[in-house]
Amino acid sequence: MPNQVSIVFDCGSTNVTVIAVDPTGRVLASASRPSSSSPQPASPDGWVIWDLEAVFAKACDACKEVMSRLDNVQIKAVTTDTCGADGAPVRADGSLTYPVICWQDERTEVLAESFPERMSPWEAFAQTGYQIIPFDSLLRLIWLRENHPEALDEADCFMMFAGLLSHMLCGEMSIEPTAAGTMMCMDMARRDWSPKMLAMADLDASFFPEWKEPGQVIGLVHQAGSAASGLPVGTPVVAAGHDTQFAAVGCGGRPGEAILSSGTWEILMLRHDRFEPNQLGLQEGLIYECDAEPGLWNPQLLMMGSGVLEWLRDLVYPDIAQRSDAYDVMISEANVYGPGAGGLTLLPSFVPSTGPTKKHNTRGTLLGLELSTERGQLYRAALEGLCFQMRHALEVLSQATGFEGRGIRVVGGGAKNQLWNQIRADVIGQPITITEQQEATAIGAAMFGFVGGGVFDDVAQAQQAMDVGEIVIEPSADVAAYQRLYEGYRGAPPALEGFYTE
Repeated sequence: MPNQVSIVFDCGSTNVTVIAVDPTGRVLASASRPSSSSPQPASPDGWVIWDLEAVFAKACDACKEVMSRLDNVQIKAVTTDTCGADGAPVRADGSLTYPVICWQDERTEVLAESFPERMSPWEAFAQTGYQIIPFDSLLRLIWLRENHPEALDEADCFMMFAGLLSHMLCGEMSIEPTAAGTMMCMDMARRDWSPKMLAMADLDASFFPEWKEPGQVIGLVHQAGSAASGLPVGTPVVAAGHDTQFAAVGCGGRPGEAILSSGTWEILMLRHDRFEPNQLGLQEGLIYECDAEPGLWNPQLLMMGSGVLEWLRDLVYPDIAQRSDAYDVMISEANVYGPGAGGLTLLPSFVPSTGPTKKHNTRGTLLGLELSTERGQLYRAALEGLCFQMRHALEVLSQATGFEGRGIRVVGGGAKNQLWNQIRADVIGQPITITEQQEATAIGAAMFGFVGGGVFDDVAQAQQAMDVGEIVIEPSADVAAYQRLYEGYRGAPPALEGFYTE
């Protein structure tokens, strides 16, 4: 009897990965291709887009490699998950009327600064669960309306990144709540569009496809999608969406448990049964998104993660060509130093509009440099700074929602770094849990694929069947040292607030 398989297109900021998963949670095959955004041609500096055709081609190339490694299988479904906030207007034939603007793009920074003139931040937060961040999709829709109205007028609808890629496989247009929830366009309490927010871009709900909940079938792989990807014609294309939400499910996260999705960005989140925005949450940078399952919400703090480490790698480890080799050296050199990185403190707020130091307008900052400072200290300080930021976020999450944490479940690429995990446990003084199956996002998306493909009745059944395993890292004797260091870290942003310039 052939093995049943769910295929996942996992399209992140730095890699496109295609993974084949069976109903026990076992990865049968995977393949990755490097991916990156690019400057928009003939445009000002800071305008950054995704080349949709190139991303799809890389995903399809990886998919063909995966398919070549599979034998005696029955493909039950294919799903796609991507980063949030990015999408594009499209014509009825699927062609774009404007490129997919990337979250790294700078063109809407002025709109973000002036947004309070249109609506109070509290009103927007209470309605959408979102903070005013330059990459909010609503700001891009407003920008298009004001600068390229023809892109909206000529479009049949707007789809988010996952929907665009799914459309290229099956020809059906779709949008689902986990991706749409990153747009600052939804009435978060109702899990539906907010007419008031859409009106800011002179749009209404008719500009978007009908909702597809995660796990629902969007369409079937058509001939062109099959030729491009190697997937059989007729394979169900099942809705997934924003990668963070599927990582939370795929790691075994349960309602009320703190989950850290650690990649280029870090998101500390809950799977919560209430949407209760409050002034404290607004002031401290909390955002809410739609959980992959109806009836749940994801209060969370969005902050820079391994993007800081990637910046540091490129800056001070350029002599090591291979990324994996560079990180091995970085970790080895950081292990020479104990808590405090030899007197260095790094504030990882490289995007001031995000994270728990947002209210202080904190910028990325390095304190304590000496002529003898070595690069291993810099990396250790970066890991510690990210962990201090995580603890600060955990405190905000607890204060704003009433959540009482007893540890954190970590998923994503950052979960693979043992030194980082140990520092996390020591900084919060609580256990860190990671899954033995580290492809949590793909596993979560595969669960919904199997639901759509009829293998499981619901996500709870899929979670029970797909064993991801657990590894628990307990705090070490360094907890007391990190408590003192954390207190110093917390004092830096308010002390430096007047130093940062606009």
